[in-house]
Amino acid sequence: MNANVDKIISEALELTPQARAFVAEKLIESLDAEPAAELSPAWREEIRRRSEEIDRGLVELRDAEDVFAIARAALG
Repeated sequence: MNANVDKIISEALELTPQARAFVAEKLIESLDAEPAAELSPAWREEIRRRSEEIDRGLVELRDAEDVFAIARAALG
């Protein structure tokens, strides 16, 4: 391991259990994070339009589990 990594680990282990848990959580979250992709103007407009339709009650929202169950049934 890199000497810096060893130093960071050594110092982190000196933290309180709560602080170590916080650091561990942030490190794990950073592994799951994907780089933010820039949205195209077309996608921004689509998101705005769909959000407005939801806000105005023009579309019927459905529970994802229900939608997935219907899709599984259609495939199987």
